[in-house]
Amino acid sequence: MPNPKVRETTPEARGRITARVPQSLVETLDLAASMVGSTVSQFVAQAALEKAERIIENERVIRMSAQTAAWFFDLIDNPPPPTPTLANAIKRYNARKVSSEGSNSTFEFGA
Repeated sequence: MPNPKVRETTPEARGRITARVPQSLVETLDLAASMVGSTVSQFVAQAALEKAERIIENERVIRMSAQTAAWFFDLIDNPPPPTPTLANAIKRYNARKVSSEGSNSTFEFGA
């Protein structure tokens, strides 16, 4: 009977990345990798992953001051009434949606 505490894992598919870089960069990477006890491939992959995760995090997160956040959430909770141009656009959109077959979705806004 298998031990329930031992998870079966399958190896993750591997890809290959190659780059042509100056010899001086190769030497620097080799030195740094040896200082931390890893191969150049491991060192470069780890460094690239850390940088990629930082970039992704910075692009996904919106940072704002407490004052700006309060203003933003107040606008979401209490939106201003639609401008005449927006109200007209919503009416035109809803008229087109109603005339389309199989569509019953409309935008609505408070008076």
